[in-house]
Amino acid sequence: DLFEVFDPRLPSGGIDAGLWVKFSAENIEGYDHINPLAFDTPYSLPYRGSQVLLAYDTAKLDPKDAPKSWEQLTAWIKANPGQFIYNRPDKGGSGGNFVRRAIHEANGRDPKKFKIDNFTADFASETLTPAWKILNDLAPSLYDKGAYTAGNTQSIQLLAQGVVTMVPVWSDQVLQAIAQGVLPETTGLVQLSDLALCGGFSGITVFSNGANKDAALKLAAFMLTKEMQEAIITQIGGFPGISWDHISDDLRKKYADVIPSTIPTFPGGDWEKAIADGWYRNVAPGISRT
Repeated sequence: DLFEVFDPRLPSGGIDAGLWVKFSAENIEGYDHINPLAFDTPYSLPYRGSQVLLAYDTAKLDPKDAPKSWEQLTAWIKANPGQFIYNRPDKGGSGGNFVRRAIHEANGRDPKKFKIDNFTADFASETLTPAWKILNDLAPSLYDKGAYTAGNTQSIQLLAQGVVTMVPVWSDQVLQAIAQGVLPETTGLVQLSDLALCGGFSGITVFSNGANKDAALKLAAFMLTKEMQEAIITQIGGFPGISWDHISDDLRKKYADVIPSTIPTFPGGDWEKAIADGWYRNVAPGISRT
């Protein structure tokens, strides 16, 4: 009756055939509280999000000096050699989306330039090549003069051990690490304000002809309540699907530096393969993909 994290565009033609419920304020209480940045299609109800942030050691970096733009971030990396690392882009989304942020930077900070159906080898070469130059320029200033972790967790471990000062992280993963004591509560979190690192929202879809459609719609609406939305932040480390205006003042203040003004995305498919292949060939040719 209810699917979670499912693309209602599948199967092809399903929407036109009336397979899924079209959500609106008429059938979902609290629909008008949803974050406008979260909407993708009215057939998917966004109820929680996750986004790549920057996590840092506040004992080494004063929060007032934490970089809040790509220019400030790259300047900080170069001014603090060996104190930043990201994972290989095919081994985890935190490093993968750091690479994608470099791609966005190299292309006018315009995420809309990249679409699932506009991939060609020539266009990929045109748009990705300038990003490899940006990342190669940063490489000598990374940890161990160009080392890359093998995944999201390994980046967090290096930060926890004090080996580095800053790493890109998934919002849910880092908040869980803080809650579990893997990282101290003093860990700083910040998002870039000129263009955020990539993220996205998980959604709910409901069959229009489900035997328990009414109950499924009630459950979907329940997930948008303030109680559940704040639990998404405090219990699983996600971002709320509703606007932060509808979250308690205490939580808004606590996470003020990571409340996103943008939530860019990047298509998968051929783009994903081209980014991974291009990164290994042009940025880290000495690293084996295995």
